[in-house]
Amino acid sequence: MSILEVKDLHKSFGSKTVLDGLSFSVSEGSVFGFIGSNGAGKTTTMKIILGLLRADSGEVTVCGEKVRFGCTEKHIGYLPDVPEFYSYMTAKEYLRLCGEIAGMKQSEIKKRTAELLELVGLAGEKHRIKGYSRGMKQRLGIAQALINSPRLLICDEPTSALDPVGRKEILDIISSARGETSVLFSTHILSDVERICDSMAILNGGKNALSGDVSELRSRRSRSDLLITLSDHARLQSTADLLGGTVNESGVIIISSASQETVFKTLSAISEHKIPVLKVEHAEPDLEQLFMEVIGK
Repeated sequence: MSILEVKDLHKSFGSKTVLDGLSFSVSEGSVFGFIGSNGAGKTTTMKIILGLLRADSGEVTVCGEKVRFGCTEKHIGYLPDVPEFYSYMTAKEYLRLCGEIAGMKQSEIKKRTAELLELVGLAGEKHRIKGYSRGMKQRLGIAQALINSPRLLICDEPTSALDPVGRKEILDIISSARGETSVLFSTHILSDVERICDSMAILNGGKNALSGDVSELRSRRSRSDLLITLSDHARLQSTADLLGGTVNESGVIIISSASQETVFKTLSAISEHKIPVLKVEHAEPDLEQLFMEVIGK
């Protein structure tokens, strides 16, 4: 079952076309990676899904209900890229306010607040929000987005400004949230998608350029890089020239997008010229390579 359906979405700002027939769907219980370069239209799409922006044409449904501009979608929780808070409050006070705004009962707010602060690692935090780090604010932002148990959680580039530790914490929380909600995860950090997403769509030119299961899309690539490590570094450049490759900063020869025929020819040349090789390996196809191919870079 699809929690979210986006069909033939169009949106322009003046003469600039941002969305040009965008379509995709998010399955129930999944973490969906919504990928695109900065300015590709990811945030515009999310605002339309949330009912905060009017589409020129097209349709969005959440849990089978059509989204209308100006109407808050009750099934959705939202974490913007830079969440804002009342800095004089504590996390518990802020979540209580969010619960009251959502029309929840006090007993339900108390129970849900305890559950969510535990989930995001802020259960023992007594300080006011003004003293929080960026990572702590992102964690609290996820908690507020989940306060009323939404069917769909939308996260707009939640890890883009975090250090490696903060990114890991947020990704772990989002991954653990899949047990109670579906997640639309917008990002341009492709390693994050590989880590936690079940499926994905690449936004390019205002359209869905490629979408599907993450593991299937990676395996769809017919070619991957061939990496060759030599025991004699003095022969690096001459060998790279002979094999039609380049030498990277680590002293490894890279033959890009090597087909099976290229692999056979390379191994034959290594044997014929008695090149002292320590290791020959295929680089695992990754989303970065796939993304660059899709957008034509």
